[in-house]
Amino acid sequence: MSQFFNINIDNPQHRLIVHSADILRSGGVIAYPTDSGYALGCMIGHGDAQARIRKIRGVDEQHLFTLVCRNLSELGNYAVVSNSQFRLLKANTPGAYTFILKATREVPRKLQHPKRNTVGLRVPQHAVVQALLEAIEAPLLSMTLYLPEQDVALSEAWQIRDKLEHLVDLVIDVGHCAAGASSVINLAEDVPVLIRAGLGDLGPFGLS
Repeated sequence: MSQFFNINIDNPQHRLIVHSADILRSGGVIAYPTDSGYALGCMIGHGDAQARIRKIRGVDEQHLFTLVCRNLSELGNYAVVSNSQFRLLKANTPGAYTFILKATREVPRKLQHPKRNTVGLRVPQHAVVQALLEAIEAPLLSMTLYLPEQDVALSEAWQIRDKLEHLVDLVIDVGHCAAGASSVINLAEDVPVLIRAGLGDLGPFGLS
């Protein structure tokens, strides 16, 4: 049975953030809020947790995780970023975007696109996520919380608890979470390419 933490979105309780981080470090799977809906997360290096997330989502190993980072400095450890890409990222992070970028050697091969050697990365604008990332001092492996029978991400923690109580180790409740998904933009090419329109504004990338 999962734990259920009600965390204040404006002033996250330190005790609950630390406990959440301990669950992640021990190989746990969490359902947590972002600025574009709830997501499932675990830490790099915990293969069993990754397999559990894929099973909940109903996807195979071809479906890649997103690396959720604290800031551009951390993102730069996992992605090759040119000067022009950096300017775009700096102007639009944190925010409801997932960026596809060339992966560095810090990214395990199995987390990269097998043919393009790319990885998806996010820097979300959410106080609870930022507090959690600071606590674990590492990125999260993440997938948006879509269930196999649904085409809309869950936006209420009580719904997640009802459906996933025995499948995740922790549900973080901050109240209603933005319904939708991040905008996915491929920055690994010469010009930005839209992969999925979502909550992130496409205008700054010339894609609107």
